Amino acid sequence: MPNQPRDGASPVTPEAARKAATASFIGTAIEWYDFFLYGAAAALIFAPQYFPSSNPAVSQLGAFASFAVGFLSRPLGGVVAGHFGDRIGRKQVLIVSLLIMGGSTVLVGLLPTYDQIGIAAPILLFALRLLQGLAVGAEWGGAALMAIEHAPPRRRVFYGASTQLGVPGGAILAYSTMLLLSALTGDAFTTWGWRIAFVASIVLVVYGLYIRRRLSESPQFARAAGARGTTRMPILEVLRKYPAGVVVAIFAAGASPAFGYIVLTYILSYGTKEVGYSRDSLLVVVIVVSIVQFAATLILATMADRFGRRGLMLIGSVFQALMALLFFPIFDTGLVVLAAIGGSLAMIANTTQYAPLPAVISDLFPTHVRYSGSSIGYQFGAILGGSLSPIIATAIFAETQNSVFIGVYLAAMTVLSAVAILIAHSPRLQPRADRTASGVTVG
Repeated sequence: MPNQPRDGASPVTPEAARKAATASFIGTAIEWYDFFLYGAAAALIFAPQYFPSSNPAVSQLGAFASFAVGFLSRPLGGVVAGHFGDRIGRKQVLIVSLLIMGGSTVLVGLLPTYDQIGIAAPILLFALRLLQGLAVGAEWGGAALMAIEHAPPRRRVFYGASTQLGVPGGAILAYSTMLLLSALTGDAFTTWGWRIAFVASIVLVVYGLYIRRRLSESPQFARAAGARGTTRMPILEVLRKYPAGVVVAIFAAGASPAFGYIVLTYILSYGTKEVGYSRDSLLVVVIVVSIVQFAATLILATMADRFGRRGLMLIGSVFQALMALLFFPIFDTGLVVLAAIGGSLAMIANTTQYAPLPAVISDLFPTHVRYSGSSIGYQFGAILGGSLSPIIATAIFAETQNSVFIGVYLAAMTVLSAVAILIAHSPRLQPRADRTASGVTVG
C-alpha cells in the first residue's frame, strides 16, 4: 500500500520512494567523486605543480588552502539552491548543480601548471574549486530532501542516508580511479596521468543527468506549494523564524566532515611525507575505509530508524571521541593493515553521527523553507569542520611534531557536535506545523 506522507501530500508508491533514493545516491556519488578527486590531487599532486615553494610545508598548505576554498563557497551554493529549491522545486536545482560540478571538474583536468602559465594557474584552480563548492552546496540539501520527502514515515533516516552513501561511494570511485591510473601511467601519473580521472568525469555527469531528469518532484514540496504557495525569500524566513535550528544544525554537522577529511584526505599527505607509507598503499587504505563506511551507513541508518536517532548518535559520539585519540597512534605505526583497521574503526564511529544527519537536520525546518534551512546549516557546518581540518591538522603537526594533538582537536569537535545533537531533539526546536503525525522515532 502506498505510504502516506507526514504532511498530507499525495501517497508515494514504494517504487517512487526507491527511485528517489537511488537517484539521490547516484547523483551525490558522482558529485563526491569529483570533490574527493580534488582532495586526493591536493594531497598528492597540486603542491609542486600549482604552489611551488622552497618550503614543502608551505607548498602543501597552499594545496590544502585550494581544497578548503571549495568549502567556503558551499554555503553560497546552499543559499542560492535553497532559494530556488524552495520556490520552484528540488529537481531542477539538482540538475543544474550536477552540470556545474561536472564542468568545473573537467576544466581542472585541463588546467596548465604554474610552470606553464605562472600565477594564473593557482588563481584559476581556486576559481574552479569555488565552482565545485557551489555545486556541492547546492547538491546536499536537494538530494537529501528528495529522498526524505519521498520516504515512508518510519524510514526517513534510511532513505535520507542515501545521500550520505554518496560520500563513501564517490570516495571509492575517486580513489580507485587514481590507484588504477597510478598503475597504468607509472611515473607519468604526477605529470599527466592524474588528469584523465578529472576529464573522465564528463561520462559520469551525463549518466547522472539521465537519472535525474526521470525523477518526479518531491510530493511534500508539491503539497506545501499548492496549499500555501511558496515563500518569496526563504532564506530570510529561515533566519527570522528558525535561527536556533540553523545554529544547532551547524554544530551538529561540524564533527563528521572534520573527522572524515582527516581520515580520507589529510592522511594521504601526512602518511607519505611524515610516516613513510607509499602513495598506492594509502590509496588502498582509504578505499578499504570507504567500503567499510558505506556498509556502516546502511546498518546504522537502519538501526536509527528502529531504535531512535538520539541514543545511537550520542553513544556513537563517545566512540568517535575515543577513536579520535587512538587513530593517529595506530596510523603512526607505519603498518598498512593497522592503518586500514584504525581508519575503518574511526569511520564506523564517525558514521554513527553522519548517517542520521539528513533526517535530523531536515526535521528542524518546515517543508516550505526546508531546502534553505537544511543547506545553510549543513554547509556552514562543513566549513566549521571539513574545510579547516586538513589545514588545522597540517599546522598542528608543523608546530608540535606530534599527531596526538590532531586527535585532541577531533575529540573537541566531536563534543561540540554531540551537544548540538542533544539540543536538536528538543521538541521546542521541531517546527510547530510538523509536530503532529510525524511518525518519526527520534528518542
